[in-house]
Amino acid sequence: MPLTSTMHPTVGEAFLKRDRAGRALAANSERIALACREMAARFRRGGKLIVFGNGGGGADAAHIAVEFMHPVIVGKEALPALALSNDSATVTGLSSREGFAEAFAHQVRRWADPADMALGISRDGRCENVLRALEAARELGLFTLALVGGGGGAIMRDRAADHILVADSDDPAVVKEIHVTMYHVVWELVHVLFEQPGLIGDGGAG
Repeated sequence: MPLTSTMHPTVGEAFLKRDRAGRALAANSERIALACREMAARFRRGGKLIVFGNGGGGADAAHIAVEFMHPVIVGKEALPALALSNDSATVTGLSSREGFAEAFAHQVRRWADPADMALGISRDGRCENVLRALEAARELGLFTLALVGGGGGAIMRDRAADHILVADSDDPAVVKEIHVTMYHVVWELVHVLFEQPGLIGDGGAG
């Protein structure tokens, strides 16, 4: 029996669970557009994007920061962004003295200006250091965006960000894939709006 025949149900299910999560993301398009509008407005006012996450989320934070700072599409303007998890000396030093839960919040308080944006990434929404950094950012007046998965955990429960985008899956691999799609869409829409300031208006809170 051909391998593809014996694997067909498994392959089908693998695509189906991604299809469900992808459709849920598309259904959230209005919230994504509103978040991108605010981000574009803040970039135009001189704000920067501060991104953070743990493990794979930390890798995503670095990916997001470099795409804004060094766009892969020729002609797109570089926009200021930094990933807090990139500096291992700072993260481990703060974790040793202040505790791991404060590793990002401490940096947010030192790096951020009120015009800035904070983007936290957590696979299940239960990362305490991401939660605390989002809370610190809101206290300082930043616009906050969170990418979470599953039920959204404490980040969703506490409404810890102005906009929370949920990857509708409990499968870590699917959550990761949907998060990558989310921030690629965010990057693209932010640039569209940034390049057409007439679409931004006041851009919401400043």
